[in-house]
Amino acid sequence: METPGSQSSLHRANLERVVRAVRLAGSLTQAEIARTTGLSAATVSNIVRELKDGGTVEVTPTSAGGRRARSVSLSGDAGIVIGVDFGHTHLRVAVGNLAHQVLAEESEPLDVDASAAQGFDRAEQLVSRLLTATGVNRAKIAGVGLGVPGPIDVESGTLGSTAILPGWTGTRPAEELRGRLGVPVHVDNDANLGALGELVWGSGRGVKDLAYIKVASGVGAGLVIDGRIYRGPGGTAGEIGHITLDESGPVCRCGNRGCLETFTAARYVLPLLQSSHGTDLTMEGVVRLARDGDPGCRRVIADVGRHIGSGVANLCNLLNPSRVVLGGDLAEAGELVLGPIRESVGRYAIPSAGRQLSVLPGALGGRAEVLGALALALSEMGDSTLLDGTMSAATPAFT
Repeated sequence: METPGSQSSLHRANLERVVRAVRLAGSLTQAEIARTTGLSAATVSNIVRELKDGGTVEVTPTSAGGRRARSVSLSGDAGIVIGVDFGHTHLRVAVGNLAHQVLAEESEPLDVDASAAQGFDRAEQLVSRLLTATGVNRAKIAGVGLGVPGPIDVESGTLGSTAILPGWTGTRPAEELRGRLGVPVHVDNDANLGALGELVWGSGRGVKDLAYIKVASGVGAGLVIDGRIYRGPGGTAGEIGHITLDESGPVCRCGNRGCLETFTAARYVLPLLQSSHGTDLTMEGVVRLARDGDPGCRRVIADVGRHIGSGVANLCNLLNPSRVVLGGDLAEAGELVLGPIRESVGRYAIPSAGRQLSVLPGALGGRAEVLGALALALSEMGDSTLLDGTMSAATPAFT
């Protein structure tokens, strides 16, 4: 039995620190593990050796700063996580292992008018199909990350009002999917998961403070502060789409006037071009036409960028992030939208905050949210099962 302060409990705590650092990062050199955990190089070396002997981690040769090093990652067969992303018109599922490798991924259309039950039935079927395709045993599932396009009440797990999937309001998405898959499910909104995806795999790598802005049917922001998603006490942090730009402007779905969303979201922007470009135009089509030189689409994209930049300037003044990552279809416009964003930030942000900010397009495109769901599952899972297997398989070298 371990007692607090005993040699065995200290060793267990050090094991957990190392495993957690590697699990969250995907892979780290031993020097990076030492810096991340605060443990000595000798302690890290002993723990990595023990974890390797127990089959929990894999160690491969690499280089760091021009010198030979050893990269440590969790074993590819230590377990798997699943990411599920529900969007306005799609369902995307990915299966990954604990070494941050995506084993399989698939997307299919989703009817916006489908009920929550129908959506979760489809998700269960798609998960089963991918597990069969990869030959993964269900017993290896360590957890599921689930993304939905709306606010989640942090206490009840209930999905709040959403105009994107209207039939889902009041449901408990994590509970629904947990009942079908029989494993732990962790849920968050799509903007937060986009931020996590870009932080771990995309344009947010290497920074600890960023905002991920997603402009689609709505406008939201995922906020990362000191390397962690900030959700706020009620889970609604990041609703940048409801910053007021013009109190005499159009009425927003939230009931206020002139919200950022009313100047940037697809449902408000596309009608501006319908008389000249037809009613079948999509935001993806607007971006494509703008890149091809269409003057009307270029003007609309630039206007949207300037409005987003006003919201980003507010974020700079309040939170001082070092990076803003633009996601969704709009990011494909590149400098046509990023330039106007930077212009507004330069005009409205505190100069010191604006100078420190970089504005980049997302690197993951439509995959950001489902990869973020994988990252959520990785971050929320416990290490007990991994460590129990290790400590029973190897003789501890107490450190």
